[in-house]
Amino acid sequence: MKLRNAYSFILALTLLLCNCSNPIPRFLALSDAKFSTGDNPEWKTAEFDDSQWRTIKTGTIWDRQGYADYDGFAWYRIRFDLPHEMLDNSYLKEQLQFYLAKIDDADETYLNGKLIGKTGSFPNDPDGYVTRHFEERTYSVPVDDPSIHWGGENILAIRVYDDNREGGICGGMPTVRLIDLIDKLEMSYSFEEGETSNMCTIRLVNNAQEPQVGKFSYTIRETNGSKVSDRHETITIKPNETIVRTVKTPMDERLAIHLVYKDSKTGKTTEKRIVAPYILTPPAPDAPRINGPKVYGVRPGSPVIFRIPTSGQKPIDFEIHNLPVGLTLDAEGGIIRGTLFDRGEYRMTITAKNRFGSDKREFTVKVGDLIALTPPMGWNSWNCWGGSVTDEKVRSSAQAMLDKGLVDYGYAYVNIDDAWQAKQRSGNGILNPGPHFPDMLDLSDWLHGEGLKMGIYSSPGPYTCDHHEGSYGYEKLDAETYAAWGVDYLKYDWCGYDQIFAREGIYSRKAFIKPYELMRKYLRAQPRDIVYSLCQYGMDNVWEWGADVDGNCWRTTGDIVDTWESMKEIGFNQDKLYPYAGPGRWNDPDMLIVGMVGWSNNLRPTRLTVDEQYTHITLWSLLSAPFLLGCDVSRIGPFTLSLLTNSEVIDVNQDALGRQAQRVYDQDDIQIWVKELENGAKAVGIFNLSEEDCTFDIPFAKLGLTGFKTVRDLWRQVDVKMKSEKLEVFLPTHGCAFYTIH
Repeated sequence: MKLRNAYSFILALTLLLCNCSNPIPRFLALSDAKFSTGDNPEWKTAEFDDSQWRTIKTGTIWDRQGYADYDGFAWYRIRFDLPHEMLDNSYLKEQLQFYLAKIDDADETYLNGKLIGKTGSFPNDPDGYVTRHFEERTYSVPVDDPSIHWGGENILAIRVYDDNREGGICGGMPTVRLIDLIDKLEMSYSFEEGETSNMCTIRLVNNAQEPQVGKFSYTIRETNGSKVSDRHETITIKPNETIVRTVKTPMDERLAIHLVYKDSKTGKTTEKRIVAPYILTPPAPDAPRINGPKVYGVRPGSPVIFRIPTSGQKPIDFEIHNLPVGLTLDAEGGIIRGTLFDRGEYRMTITAKNRFGSDKREFTVKVGDLIALTPPMGWNSWNCWGGSVTDEKVRSSAQAMLDKGLVDYGYAYVNIDDAWQAKQRSGNGILNPGPHFPDMLDLSDWLHGEGLKMGIYSSPGPYTCDHHEGSYGYEKLDAETYAAWGVDYLKYDWCGYDQIFAREGIYSRKAFIKPYELMRKYLRAQPRDIVYSLCQYGMDNVWEWGADVDGNCWRTTGDIVDTWESMKEIGFNQDKLYPYAGPGRWNDPDMLIVGMVGWSNNLRPTRLTVDEQYTHITLWSLLSAPFLLGCDVSRIGPFTLSLLTNSEVIDVNQDALGRQAQRVYDQDDIQIWVKELENGAKAVGIFNLSEEDCTFDIPFAKLGLTGFKTVRDLWRQVDVKMKSEKLEVFLPTHGCAFYTIH
């Protein structure tokens, strides 16, 4: 599923769109709608009576609002008043713009019965069905169009067709606004990260056909609100001209940059608040520290490849006490290899030494039926490269995992997502890679030589999401091919199986299980372990039966994108799934969306704010979710690297007990999640889902968390001094705090 970049418009939605001197709104939020499944052309008209329809939220897929697994046509009808003063107060008086976020899969949108936009196409259209679920919708209407009811009620009717899985409006709040002169001023920013400081580049671009004249200022403030510095100036920007300003901030302090531009012609103001990247994770010590999992699962006779994740100054030498017969150790590279045939638990002690010191860790290899005893860690190509993935790009990210030290914290899987395939199978049915992957075996041999593992992608249908060859009818041959290539991980994506599912016309649980059970049989017949990742978006509550088909992880939702709305909607809706997670069986809320992403060759920084990224990693750690990077690893900067290499945060994710956190508190946009750990401690995440910074007293006693002696701040890796069983924490908007209590 490729994404189209509508970054500038999403950024615009984060602005404080208000005119402080005039209460007339510059935009209207369309948060609620009347909703009905089915399809009727009368539903587009302003006169239709929708009073008996159900009211739902517009920014959330309909599956989470009582229409789980519904596929087909449905309609939204949104009523809103357009005050005439909005038009009177406009300088340009040109376009009324409707932003509808993303719509899964295709839509037609009507204003008071008039068609104003269409994205994708429907099954009964002349060219057939085409999904555009990844595109954000923006439709415009001239302000003098007779379909607009200025000073009265308007009806926005949206006809939606959902092909499969989740459906409806998602990924943001629909809005309507009148485009004015100030909206033609594009305010953007980027950060260049150094080791100790950031350079923030602010760009003001005039997209209007006339000059922009106004007052521009920025103010830098500390977390407590104290002003650090500011700048004020009057600027004139010619049409299509760009003005650039730079601001330098340190990496070891959380600072907010407040940008304000006030247009002199209209008096209207646009603002943006930026939090500069700041690093909480302390530098790794020079002495060795063994990180990552303490347990490793393998089936009898399958090859063992385990690179011991160890930070510290290189070179590091390794020793293992009680290394079982059948396994060998590369003492310089820290890689365990070999084969074990007898079932059982093999306990050993790993020692890592360098000239600065040493570290020891107890480590257990469990030979049995379960693999992936801790959540898989690694990288996947889709969120960065999408359908443009190549052998060169995969090797580049794998090499960067080595060079940047991510392997020292447990990142091991290098997973090639969709679009690796040749256009068609060979005469003997084998699905070969395309010319952009000249030799899969050579690639896996190189990865295995470095102690890494290789993953691949397919579908139980005849084609994949990106319309390449799937495994339907070739399941046995494909499983054998993957094993011959040395594949260690298979992402098996439902995409393309829909036509088979619809043709068979059986919608029972057994029908959902059928394609995954078939591939399970052939994977288990191979002479090597292949982690089995079920990607079918949570249909038919896959968490209830994923283990029955030997799934090691299963996607619980649709695809994540790099917005707060998407990450919040997915991550904070995992609370009911904790009973189904455990060693070898993981709920998967999708890949990490930090760093440079883009789903194509056109990469850009994640749209998550700095504080939202801390929340993302914290929550996924508590959820015992797979830690699969979705960015270009070669372009990871110091801030993102610090997010991904905090050893104590990773310890929570990789805890051998394998519990998923439970939500124990949810009031006033504050949530608290608690995860039990193997050593008897508890990991506690406190999240601020509101739009304002706040302080919060953690009610340990009310939550039943008493009798502890130590509270440790995991991001800062320091113990917190407490005078009582009460702790006040600062929580940035969309940010968090993360502790363990012992």
